[in-house]
Amino acid sequence: MGRPTASAFLPSDTKILSIGLCPSALDYSRMPDGVDEAIFTARIEAANTVLREAGFDVVPCLIDVSLDRAEATVREQLQEHAFGLAMIGGGVRMLPENTLLFERLVNLLVETAPGIRLCFTTSPESTVEVLRRWIQV
Repeated sequence: MGRPTASAFLPSDTKILSIGLCPSALDYSRMPDGVDEAIFTARIEAANTVLREAGFDVVPCLIDVSLDRAEATVREQLQEHAFGLAMIGGGVRMLPENTLLFERLVNLLVETAPGIRLCFTTSPESTVEVLRRWIQV
């Protein structure tokens, strides 16, 4: 899968907001066998290490499934930093019960940070590939 062609790469120093569900907010009974909170937390930490080593300027933002708390957490980050790209994880996007959460976050991002680009992951391990679609470092 290639990079979208509608626009040029973002600058390599683009600050990225990485939004994902807090591992304690997930229902592990719905996860593949062997995935629990400790394993998922370790996967997130490993992905963050790979991102730093790859040179991306990423601010992790782990959210709750509560609409209001999640929005407040993201809004706080948007007030502290100017982001050019927001990455939203699969737990927010792909679980049907989080559809309203996903909608609220997308609307918050486009209203609060006009011009921000959005990208989406399917797992912590896909993060670098997803960011390279938009940013060359």
